[in-house]
Amino acid sequence: MQNVLQYQGKYYVCGTGRQTLVKNKTSNDNYYLLTLAAIAEEIKHRKAERKTEVILAVGLPLSSFEREKQGFREYLLRKEQPVRFLYESELYEITIKDVKLFPQGYSALALHPEYLKNEPSVLLVDIGGWTVDLMRLDNAVPNAATCRSLELGVIRCIDETAEQVRRNTGLSVTETQIERVLRGESCSMAEEARRIIQENGRKYIERILSAVTESGFDLRAVPSVFMGGGSAILKRHVTTQDAICRPVFIEDVHANATGYERIVQQMWAR
Repeated sequence: MQNVLQYQGKYYVCGTGRQTLVKNKTSNDNYYLLTLAAIAEEIKHRKAERKTEVILAVGLPLSSFEREKQGFREYLLRKEQPVRFLYESELYEITIKDVKLFPQGYSALALHPEYLKNEPSVLLVDIGGWTVDLMRLDNAVPNAATCRSLELGVIRCIDETAEQVRRNTGLSVTETQIERVLRGESCSMAEEARRIIQENGRKYIERILSAVTESGFDLRAVPSVFMGGGSAILKRHVTTQDAICRPVFIEDVHANATGYERIVQQMWAR
């Protein structure tokens, strides 16, 4: 029953494979089910009661924040309260009292004000699984007119790399293997496959930097903060020839979630 969620008479195994790309997370129940599993994991981690009230702190890309926030809040804050489900054979009775929504990226920077100090403008580049979200902050305030979302997430790089390795070597390497090589971590693999992965990693970074420039941002002129799952890949493959102005890398993949939680804690304290 490890990682198994039982909800409304159905069984779901969480954490096996990745979700298919959907433009709007409210189009199916997958994200809601994962949220229930995540609540159970948090309660278990904190050694809290399985019958409790919670406040959800969640985020959306700034480029779609205004458009999607109301629907997303209603999606998570359902009328069926409390929510009863089993996770790993343990019964949970959860009352979702409220849902607080925050913009991705900017919330993570709330934990690192030192990156914005004494800088009139900073470019935030959030490299996620499906998209690369961009926004400029002027005097530490997000400039909404500069928000862009590029469909150049890490998953596209991994899929294209796997196909390239298969075409050139006949080997079917896994996504996890590709991720480890891209991050510079140890992995048993044919040297030719490793070389192809590393070359594709550099080409992927070149595509991102080119797309950022085409979106109207000059990485050579404005300090940049790179975060998200792809920041570790970019840090490893970027070179001095790219001439990026004061690059900063936030490699913690939980940075956004930590930012949301910290802000809600501050609100609750007030």
